[in-house]
Amino acid sequence: MKNIQIIDGALNATFSVFQATEEEFSAIFPDGRDIEFLEDFLERLREKSANLILEPLWNRPILKRDALGIHGTLFYDNDDRREHIPTSKREIDWDERSINQAQRDLFASYR
Repeated sequence: MKNIQIIDGALNATFSVFQATEEEFSAIFPDGRDIEFLEDFLERLREKSANLILEPLWNRPILKRDALGIHGTLFYDNDDRREHIPTSKREIDWDERSINQAQRDLFASYR
């Protein structure tokens, strides 16, 4: 199972984590991505197919303290963040001006 943190526009800012099967994760985050916007996912898979993937996910919440890593981030109602996300939708591709030297070194070793 892979853990997906949901970043939404809700005022409660809980940013819950849910577990996905390998297949669900690959459908949401194709091509090595680890960042996705709900709108892009829905457009790529069409709403009916996307909902078939998302529905079981909502039945698998996990406490943050029990999660052994966050494997992906799914943004809901956050289109205003789009300009800040790497076009590759991979964490390791952040603009170097946005991260510190330790992150630059770490991410470079994964590119």
